[in-house]
Amino acid sequence: MNLLLVAPEQIPVPGSGSVEISMLAIAKQLALNHTVTLISRTGRGLPQVSRMGSLTIVRVRTGSPSRYIASVLRYIRGRRYDLIQVDNRPHYMAKIKAVFPHTPVTLFLHSLTFVKPTARVNESLGKADLIIANSDSLKASLAARFPRHAGKLRKIHLGVDTGRFRPAGGRGSQSGSRFRVLFAGRVIPRKGVPVLIRAVGLARKEYRAIDLTVIGRGRPGYMKELKRLARAKGVPVKFAGKIPHQAIHRNFRSADLFACPSQEHEAFGLVNVEAMASGLPVVASHIGGIGEIVKHGTNGYLVDAYTRPEEHAKWIVKLARDRELAGKLSRQARKDAVERFSWKQTAGKLMGIYRQFGT
Repeated sequence: MNLLLVAPEQIPVPGSGSVEISMLAIAKQLALNHTVTLISRTGRGLPQVSRMGSLTIVRVRTGSPSRYIASVLRYIRGRRYDLIQVDNRPHYMAKIKAVFPHTPVTLFLHSLTFVKPTARVNESLGKADLIIANSDSLKASLAARFPRHAGKLRKIHLGVDTGRFRPAGGRGSQSGSRFRVLFAGRVIPRKGVPVLIRAVGLARKEYRAIDLTVIGRGRPGYMKELKRLARAKGVPVKFAGKIPHQAIHRNFRSADLFACPSQEHEAFGLVNVEAMASGLPVVASHIGGIGEIVKHGTNGYLVDAYTRPEEHAKWIVKLARDRELAGKLSRQARKDAVERFSWKQTAGKLMGIYRQFGT
């Protein structure tokens, strides 16, 4: 098949956003058996066209959403594709479907951000031949918001590069040594870093040798607030800033636990799968699609009362004190990631749906 994938306009491919990471990984897998073109925005230091075997990445001009989709349409007009997939932008998908009325056009959604319950979004979704959600949670939320389109919805979990994200050799902290908690993601209020800092502060009252690393970028004012909070709570925090995705696997390998204290809906939570593949037990808010990845007491712990720092703290302390248990959860986390969340599985399931769909 000759496939076209259209990325959002905000971050070039390759990029550090979860949508861009997912699209490139899936495209590489699809290109093992199909001809794939992935359209993205231009980026500093990136060529207009990159070729990797049967995968071609084409980068077009942007500057605004309207300019970007105009650039996309200019490139694809007159070309032929067997199927077109647009990620996370329902209005782009609708415009592309108008140009390719006889070609199957699907929408792959990664979050609820661009599908507010408005008449315009509802109209755009009506143009999709199929809508893919990255979790059962997102699928259910979409069905509730747009019941008219529930019959078009399918679910495909995202994946992880299990070769790059893998446990460090010889890991196995001994009781009494430092216990390293890691957070990685956008440092914005909805991600819950203040809750995590308070949780680590409480945990350190019961097990002193716990420290915290926060990877990610935030507004300068917000970062200052977090640093003040950490000082006030006596929490040793390393604010590592933004680390390129192609290098971040090394940071996972140097941690003992991954924390995901999200305070608002997470459709999937790609970073949790990356942590699990790295052999990290995960302590995460029980919200959105996270519970489809993290299994309580098996590969990590889910926090129901996720706004309360003490609820996160109790699981952090439990694993810091019981390294045998932490090791057991670590091994299961890795096993689950390999067996359930490889990119090969994601791409295979996606093509299975597309073939069943009649393409």
